[in-house]
Amino acid sequence: MRIDLHTHSSCSDGTDTPAGLVRKAAEAGLDVVAITDHDTFAGWEEALAEAERRGIGLVVGAEISSRLATESGAGASVHVLAYLPDPTFPELQHMLERIRNGRATRVPVILERLQALGITISSDDVARHARSATAPGRPHVADALVEAGYAADRNEAFDRWLGEGGPAYVTRYAPEPGEVIRCVVAAGGAPVLAHPHGRASRQALTDAMLAELAGLGLVGLEVDHLDHDEATRRHLRELAGELGLAVLGSSDYHGEGKDHHDLGCCTTDPEELVRLLDRARAIADASGRRTPEPFLPDPTLLER
Repeated sequence: MRIDLHTHSSCSDGTDTPAGLVRKAAEAGLDVVAITDHDTFAGWEEALAEAERRGIGLVVGAEISSRLATESGAGASVHVLAYLPDPTFPELQHMLERIRNGRATRVPVILERLQALGITISSDDVARHARSATAPGRPHVADALVEAGYAADRNEAFDRWLGEGGPAYVTRYAPEPGEVIRCVVAAGGAPVLAHPHGRASRQALTDAMLAELAGLGLVGLEVDHLDHDEATRRHLRELAGELGLAVLGSSDYHGEGKDHHDLGCCTTDPEELVRLLDRARAIADASGRRTPEPFLPDPTLLER
C-alpha cells in the first residue's frame, strides 16, 4: 500500500489543479493521498470529487505557515500539517486569512526590491502564475523570474533573491507553531510538523522544543521527506517513538513547481496512517466540532 500525505495543488503553489493532482496520484499507483495546500482548504471539494471518481483514498488538510522565535530575533519558518480540521472553525479561518493576507501584501514589496536590483517583473506577471491560488506568494514571483529569463527554475530564484536572507526577501506575518497547534486541535484537526529538520527549522526545532510542542497537542512528525538525510530520519523516528507521535512520510509534491519531489517518492506506513486517523478521530470527538472524514473507497483498505 502506498500512502502520500503531503501534496500541493494550484490552490497554493502547486501546478496541478486539485482534480489533476488526485488523477496523477492515482496514475502514480498511490492508494491514499492527502491534499495539503498552504494556508487554504480551497481545493478540498474538487479533490474529493475526483477521488470518488478514481477510487483513490483522500485525506484533506492544509500546511499552515508559522514562525518560531529564535535568540537571533529573525525567527525560523515552521510548517504545521493540519489534517481533517473543521474548515468552518472561526478562529482557524481568521488565522489562515491573516496568513494569506501577509503573503499577498509582501509581493509588491518584493517586486520593489527586485526592481532596485535591476530586475523588472510586474504584479500582472506574478498574478498570471498564481492563477487559482488563494494568495500569490514567493513561488509565483519565482515563476515570473523564470519566465523572464532571470532564473533557470524556482530553486535558483530562491537561492539568489527570494530565500530568507536574500536581497529581495521580505518577512510576513506567521503565528507561533504552538498557537497553530492549539488552534488546529480546537478545530478538531490533527497537527503534524512538516519536514521538521529541513531547511532553516533544523536548528530551532530542537528535541526539547519538539517535546514541548507534543505537549501542546502535536500528534506526528513528517520523518521520511527528501529534506531529511538518513541520519536525520533515524533520529526523528526514535524521537517520535519516545514522544508517542505518529511517523509520516510524503513527497511534498508541487507538480512542476518543485523538482525531484515526485508523488510517492516518500510514503507513510499504513499502520502510521491508522494511528494518525485514530488520533484525529479522538481530537474531533473531544472538540465537539463537525470534522471531515477521510475518504476511503474500500473500508478494509487499511486492514490489509
